[in-house]
Order: sequence, then C-alpha cells, then structure tokens
Amino acid sequence: MDWPAEIDLVRQWYQPYLEQRHADAVVRAGDLDQLAKIAAGYPARQDFLTDLTLDAPQATSDEAGKPLLDEDYLILSTIHSAKGQEWKAVFILNVVDGCIPSDLSTGSSDEIEEERRLLYVAMTRAKDELNLIVPQRFYTHQQARSGDRHVYAGRSRFVPANLAGCFTRVTWPTQGEKNYSTPMARAPVDIRERLRGMWSKAS
Repeated sequence: MDWPAEIDLVRQWYQPYLEQRHADAVVRAGDLDQLAKIAAGYPARQDFLTDLTLDAPQATSDEAGKPLLDEDYLILSTIHSAKGQEWKAVFILNVVDGCIPSDLSTGSSDEIEEERRLLYVAMTRAKDELNLIVPQRFYTHQQARSGDRHVYAGRSRFVPANLAGCFTRVTWPTQGEKNYSTPMARAPVDIRERLRGMWSKAS
C-alpha cells in the first residue's frame, strides 16, 4: 500500500484498541485524525517520521473541564474602552462628583451631558450585577503616614436622592467588624485650654 494510505490502515487497526483502553478515546481519535491530515502533506513515510521524531508535540489537549480558581480573572477597563463590551458583574469606581463627572468636564452643559452619557455606557455594560462604588472620604496629600486629614466625598450628581432608592446600599466594613484601616485613636484634646494657653503666651 502506498503512502499516505498506510497511515489510514494503521489508524483502522488501532481504533478498537483505543476505545478499549482509554476513557478519553474521542479526544485521542481527533488527534489521530489530525495526525493523518499532517501525514498527507509528506511525500514519503520516512520524511514524516523524521519530522515527527525531531519536532514531537509536547502535550495533547483535552476537552475543557470545570474552571479552576486560578482561571478566574478581573478585567480593568476605562469607560471609553468598555463601549460594546458586556460583563456579568461590573464595578464602577469613584462615582462621586469630581470623578464622575470629572471636575475638568464641568465647564459647560454639553460637557456635563457627555459625562452623563459616559456613566450610562459604564452602567449598561453589566449583565447580571452592577456596583457603583462611592468612597466615604478622600485623604489629602502631604501629611504624615498616620494622618487623618480628609474631605468627604459627595455622591455623583447623576445619582440623585430620588434615584438612590433604586439601589441596594451596602457599607464596608459591616457592623461589628473592626476597621483596621483607620488610624489609631488619639487622646482627647481640650480645645479651650489649648486656646487659653495660646492667648496667654501671646500676651
């Protein structure tokens, strides 16, 4: 029998043995079909076996199984890049005035409306779960590492009070949990005595 018909003959002989010995016979049979197609591109058996020996495949793929924990991933995206996309769960960060809308885009009503459209785009990317993240405060720069100077964040004007009721409010940490991120409690300060001391020194 001429080449590459020889490999088809071997394939027919091996098929019953394959089904008898291997639980993933269907996957392996697909690999053998692919091998037969590759063999058809060689003029002789010797050339095919030489290439197969020198450049052997490292592994055989299997059918996809249950996802592993390591296969979970997070996609970080700008709102502009998210256009046309859709995800099961979407988290929109910093939904506060100054971020959404940006403080650089509030010079005109047209710019504010463009910012409103951007938030709409971000919110409609969610298929099953949408989370609008509103931080409670922003810490100011140029202070000690344990400093507590901050400004309170105001929710975006695009989510007014009459719409806020449409959302489920969730806070962190939940009641009863200790917040390890806050600075250590300081001793109480008697403002009256401190001011009195300042006045007495000045006089």
